[in-house]
Amino acid sequence: MTRFLAITRAEMLILRRNRWLFMATLIMVLFALALTFAGSAPTGTLGVDMLTVSVASMTTLSVYLAPLLALMISFDAIAGESDRGSLALILTYPAGRGEILMGKFTAHLAALSFAMIVGFGTAGAVAAWFGGAGAESVLALIRLILTSILLGAVFLALGYLMSSLAGGATAAAGLSAGLWLIFVVLYDLGLLGAVVMDQSGGFTQSVFPWVMVANPADAFRLWNIAGSEGVAITSGMTGVAQALPVWAAPASLLLWPVLAFTLARLAFRRVEP
Repeated sequence: MTRFLAITRAEMLILRRNRWLFMATLIMVLFALALTFAGSAPTGTLGVDMLTVSVASMTTLSVYLAPLLALMISFDAIAGESDRGSLALILTYPAGRGEILMGKFTAHLAALSFAMIVGFGTAGAVAAWFGGAGAESVLALIRLILTSILLGAVFLALGYLMSSLAGGATAAAGLSAGLWLIFVVLYDLGLLGAVVMDQSGGFTQSVFPWVMVANPADAFRLWNIAGSEGVAITSGMTGVAQALPVWAAPASLLLWPVLAFTLARLAFRRVEP
């Protein structure tokens, strides 16, 4: 435990020195506030409070931004250390590779969580102040923050996996960018093309919802939509959310961090200093 906490503390100091925590928090606050005010117009038309519309907008933001920030912080966690020549030194410490990876993961997740809480919390408070908020919309905001942290955890671990598989930091950056593009953009485009070709056939009715929820980014979105009627109305994805059991999206999003971290740990074992 002492070794694990020492690695976590060292990683937190590196994040503070690099001003990564400040920049990530600033990005989250600015984007969340921008979407809150830009998306406040439909509140009267839809009959929901401003916080509900804000949560729906921030859900879309988090699908793109949470994975991107997570990959930005994790892609050189292993490959970067190797390029700088510090990986060999770290591996001489009396700590196992699993402890090293877990220490990095804890520090990075704590930084990402801070950025999410401050960013979404600030935007949610502003929306509630100017446009009102009900109990359901407050719960939706809390759910959004917690699930965004889970989504960030998934892509932190996937970033470690890419960093362990790559030969250097540049290759890790390329792999991480490709990973983000596949999970966040191309996956949904591929499903959309399949649905159009299927023309409301068996794939659309039975297979499509399960294939969609297998993607952690889509599972995150569906969990937030299914958990709040107001968010579902503003999102336009009610049909897909209702086609799945209530446990499907939470199970997918909770399973992905464990699976991704396990794969990253196995890949890290093969890395030579």
